[in-house]
Parts: sequence; structure tokens; C-alpha cells
Amino acid sequence: MSLYSFYRISKPSEEKIPDKEVMDVYRKLRRNTFWGATIAYSLYYVCRLSLSVVKQPVIDSGLLSAGQLGIIGSALLFVYAVGKFMNGFIADYCNIRRFMATGLAVSAVINLVMGVLGFLHGSMGLASVAVFISFAILWGVNGWAQSMGSPPGIINLSRWFPLKKRGTYYGIFSASPYLGEFLSFIVIGAIVGTFGWQSGFIFSAVAGLAGTLIILFFVSDTPESKGLPSVQDLSSENMQKEDRMKTSEVQRMVLKHPGIWIISAASAFIYITKYAIAGWGVLFLQKEKLFSIESATQIIAFSAVFGVLGTVLAGWLSDTVFRSDRIKPAILSGALGFVSLALFLFAGGGYVANVVYVSLFSLAIGVLYCIVAGLMAVDIVPRKATGAALGIVGISSYVAAGIQDIASGYLIEGNMQQAADVADAVYNFTPVSVFWLTAALVSFLLPVLNWKKMMKKNN
Repeated sequence: MSLYSFYRISKPSEEKIPDKEVMDVYRKLRRNTFWGATIAYSLYYVCRLSLSVVKQPVIDSGLLSAGQLGIIGSALLFVYAVGKFMNGFIADYCNIRRFMATGLAVSAVINLVMGVLGFLHGSMGLASVAVFISFAILWGVNGWAQSMGSPPGIINLSRWFPLKKRGTYYGIFSASPYLGEFLSFIVIGAIVGTFGWQSGFIFSAVAGLAGTLIILFFVSDTPESKGLPSVQDLSSENMQKEDRMKTSEVQRMVLKHPGIWIISAASAFIYITKYAIAGWGVLFLQKEKLFSIESATQIIAFSAVFGVLGTVLAGWLSDTVFRSDRIKPAILSGALGFVSLALFLFAGGGYVANVVYVSLFSLAIGVLYCIVAGLMAVDIVPRKATGAALGIVGISSYVAAGIQDIASGYLIEGNMQQAADVADAVYNFTPVSVFWLTAALVSFLLPVLNWKKMMKKNN
């Protein structure tokens, strides 16, 4: 079997499900596919955020600096940006079960190798420069593997769900990254605090392999491949003219749609703030507010819980409360995110206050992320080009996130007063905080001010 044959979209099964069993089988397979992809994608994030959890112990060990860690982190994000763009287009043609499982398996192996390299540095004196170069290359490859998760995860909604249910289920699926963040910061944080930073990578690898098995056992490619009618027939939806066009033609239409590029720019600023807190929040709490690694990781983990709530609420609020109006929830969530982030970065307070600040921020950014980077993009493109649309949004988002990681790393390092012991260095987070807060403001103003123009272009 060729690589193309292995990964291409499944052919319709010759064995058809009897009419009286169709709806029961469809609902069961749809449920298994959705929850399998959602849980597995949360474990994708465990394999992505392991580096964020171990930054402080790695810096304090003298192995790598904040600037070097910023470069390593950006390697994943830059490669992920290109990978998500390309894999978004590719996944429209692919067997989502095999495609998604491959990416998570590779990501798990990379985390395992990085953990082993960390132990070799400690036991055999592997040179710091060798660790830096190896980590940068491996984390870049991990970026490509990670880019194989989101497109098939979103495409499963297009292949298995009718349009009227899309907002609600997209909101639930979009909560999976926050579930992954919660697991990363709570579980990996505890493991790192007990067994050392190398063990954080090892646990992430175990989680990734578990997610691979979940995909293989629960996710199905298409209803037709299981002997079922198409989702349009099952839900009595009318076929649109784009549904009869070739996928490549529909994808070219999406590339020319100005609204997608406006959404991409807005999503880029969302990702700057989202990844700033996910990537540097633990270090900020430790060095600026003097929390322990256990307390800092717990605070960021609480934020992940509220991020789950925000993304789940986003689809329901938009579809039900605001009757598919994307603007009102975007304004409300954007303003709340800006204010709560400002409080987190510049207000004082203890453990509980910071939990409140960062949790409100994550609740708001969860809603905004789901509305802008997901539903707005999917609303203005045909079903056949869902992966392509999200690929375009993805490349701008993760290029911005990668630039953020480098800029944040050097803004932090450049405004730090060195000490004889690197663990005693004094940090000034004001410049990087202004950078993050400005991005939060632009992230919701840009789509809100341009939404009507984008919809007119689509019509």
C-alpha cells in the first residue's frame, strides 16, 4: 500500500447499514468520533506544553537561558504555522483517523527523546549547546506533528455533523486545548516539582501514546466509509452548489476571500496573548509575583478550566442566546479579556486574586478564540474547504505566536538584572506586559470593526 493510498479519504463501504439501523449506528459512530477526537486533541496539547512547564527549572539549572527557550519555543510555532496551513489543505482529502493518529504518535516520541536527552545531560555531562541545538530541532519537528491534530479534528465536525449543530459542537471541541493545558500544568507541574524537569517530557510522551490509541479505537473517517449515507442526507440538508464543486476549486475560492485574511490577522493577535500566558505565565508568576512552581502552575491550570468553560459557552451563546450573531459575544469577551489581563499583569494580590484574574482572562479568550478563529472563519466558507480556511487562519496565528515567543523571551531577558546566581536575577516584566496587552486590544477590535464588510464580500 502506497503512502497516498494509506492516508487518502476512505472510499464508501460496499456494505450498507440496513435502513432501520442507520440512525442508531450514525449517532453512535458520530459520538465516538467526536469525543475520541476531542480527548485526543487535548492530549496533543500535553505534548505541546511540556516545554512551558519546565522553563523555570531549566533556566535556574543554568542549562538554557530565557532567550534560548524563546527560540526553542518559536521553532515549534513557526513550523506549526506552515504545517497547519499545508495540512489544513491536505486534510480535506485525508483519512482523518490515520492522519490525526500519526501526528500524535510522532509528537509523543519527540517528547520521550527530549526527556532522555535531559537525563543524559545530567548523568553524562552532555554539553548545553548540544542540548540547545537538539531541543530546537526536535521541537521544530514537533511543530509539524502538532499541526496534524487540529485540521482533522475540525473536519470531523463537517463530515459528521449538520450545520445547525456546528456552533455548539465546535465550542466543545475548542475546549480540548484548555483541558490539555489543565492536565499539563497540574499533572506535569506536580511531576516536575517531584521528579525533575526531564520527567515532564516523559509523562507527556505517555499521554501522547494514550491519545494515539484513543484515535485508533474510536475515530471514524466518514459516515459513507461505515456504510451510512452522507451527513447531508442524514440531516436532510440541501446541497449547495459548492458541495458539487471539486475540493480544489472551493479551496481556491477561500484563498481569494478577503474576510478569511481579516480573520487571520485578528486571530494572530489572539494567539499572541493566548500563548504569552500559556508559555510565560508560570515564569511571570514565579519571578514577578514570587510564587512557587507548584502555586504558579496551579494558577495557570485554573485558567485552563475557565478556558474550557469559555469555549463551550461560546458556541451555545452565539447560536442560542445571540441567534448566530458573532459580534456581540466577540465585543463582550474581548473587553473582559483586556481588563482581566491588565489586572493580572499590573495589579497585586495573592493566590486567590491571581486565580481570579487569569481565570477571567482565559474565560474571555476562550470565547473570543472560538468565535473569531473558528466560527467566523467557518461561517464564511463552504463545507468542503473547512480545513483550508482553518489552515489559512492557522498559519498567521502561529507565525504571530512564534514571533511572540522570541520577542517575549528577549524582552524578558533584556530587562533582567543579572546576579552571580542566575536564580537570583531580578526581572522587569513591564515592557513585555505592554506588548501582550496591546495585542489583546487589537485582537477583538479588528474583527468587530470589519465583520459587516466580510459578510458582504461573502454574499
